[in-house]
Amino acid sequence: MKNITQLIFIFFLMAASGCSNFLQEDLQGTFSSNTFWKTSDDAIVALTGVYSQTAFVSTRNALWVFGDVASDDAIKGGASGDIADISFIDNFSYSRNNTQLDVMWKHYYEGISRANYLLYYVPNIAMDETLKKRILAEAKFLRAYFYFTLVNVFGEIPLKLLPPFSIAEINVPKSTVVVVYDQIKKDLTEATTALPNSYTGKDVGRVTLGAAWGLLAKVNLYNEKWSDAIAAINSLESAGSYSLAPLFTNNFSDSLKNNSESVFEIQHLTNQQPGLGNFLNQYFSPAKDNGYYFDVPLQNFMNEFEQTNTGVVDPRLDYTIGRSGQKWINGENFDPTWSPTGFLQKKHIQPIRQLAIIGNGDLNYVYMRYADILLMKAEALNELNQTAAAMVPLNAVRKRARESYLQDKKLSGFGTIPANLLPDVTDAGQAANRLAIRHERRVELGFEFHRYFDLMRYGKSVAEAALGSTGFTYSKRYFLIPQSELDTNPQITQ
Repeated sequence: MKNITQLIFIFFLMAASGCSNFLQEDLQGTFSSNTFWKTSDDAIVALTGVYSQTAFVSTRNALWVFGDVASDDAIKGGASGDIADISFIDNFSYSRNNTQLDVMWKHYYEGISRANYLLYYVPNIAMDETLKKRILAEAKFLRAYFYFTLVNVFGEIPLKLLPPFSIAEINVPKSTVVVVYDQIKKDLTEATTALPNSYTGKDVGRVTLGAAWGLLAKVNLYNEKWSDAIAAINSLESAGSYSLAPLFTNNFSDSLKNNSESVFEIQHLTNQQPGLGNFLNQYFSPAKDNGYYFDVPLQNFMNEFEQTNTGVVDPRLDYTIGRSGQKWINGENFDPTWSPTGFLQKKHIQPIRQLAIIGNGDLNYVYMRYADILLMKAEALNELNQTAAAMVPLNAVRKRARESYLQDKKLSGFGTIPANLLPDVTDAGQAANRLAIRHERRVELGFEFHRYFDLMRYGKSVAEAALGSTGFTYSKRYFLIPQSELDTNPQITQ
């Protein structure tokens, strides 16, 4: 099994062909380990294949199902019988044969497998050592990202660190959550030694040093290692010139990709052969635009947004959600009949004029942005009883939101911030601050596929209160390993 299969490299090279920026490589044919892994160009093409598994170029990346639909922010939406297995995830009545479990498992383990091939072969390539170290560091970050996602969806999972050269390396038993996290931290820590602060030209969009520190901060936050999270955030802030974009919506525009707020952004490009565009816009658009209107917001999410005593709402609501009485993406009036709840999300949808094919969008997916980092910092400081200090990053995020009125000429009353809109939060003690920070995460990061994972790390009482209307119990916080894996891997008996 030591020859890499032709199919794997077709995937590598198809992902690399036809795209601008660092994804642009020409399709040259088929390869095995006897003819590939010889040059720096081979290493870069293989790395592109690893990056491609982070993207949303097809229906195979189901992160939104587990991050949003499983949470209290959304339901499946769409036509009642369309991808019914998402409904079973939504109400926690799924079985091991659920297609969404299978898709998620296979897609992210394919990313891990590609990273493992690269990490095995590239050290033996004669090439520039600085470039080699950077490529290995990017692959370690990406493997850590895949494992971080899988461990938070499935809990105990097989930890595979080598290519599938033998049955023993294919059929791997489960590791504990702690062991998986230890490997994630190891990969990210090693990645920080070789990643640059930034890139220019065609390499913009690659993993940076700040991204590695940012994901390491998130890993520590999820494990309640508050001091370690702060240390990683301090390193991130030293590694790059991150700042909040002037306007919240700048993070969801194809013309403002990879801006100063972007920490880790998954790249897409429309009108390429093979396709490298973002499929999410088709998943979430209304049927009138040939969309499937999935992942639709609930009233519960809408109610989370603050408003003044004169009825002026947090502007992030209408930047995030389409609702009655407001304009939709193309400037038309939003029609609540487009959605089974009366609402649709906006962050992953582009104006139709910008798309040649609706399922082939140009928007990137911003997995981590500086606003998230600031809210992680606020949370960690608060949990360390540095409650007054925690208010500084929290209020920076709120300040940017209310100052939409100084940035967005489309807002009624532009030029003046409405009285009492999103005032600074004052230190009210750890418990009250904790609620304020959690509230801010929900409205700031809504429909960016983080909410379910936040609920799970908040603990049993919070998670069960939020999801009490479904079949959820905290013992079900990790989804079942799919039946297909149990059928093929005798080392897993669950």
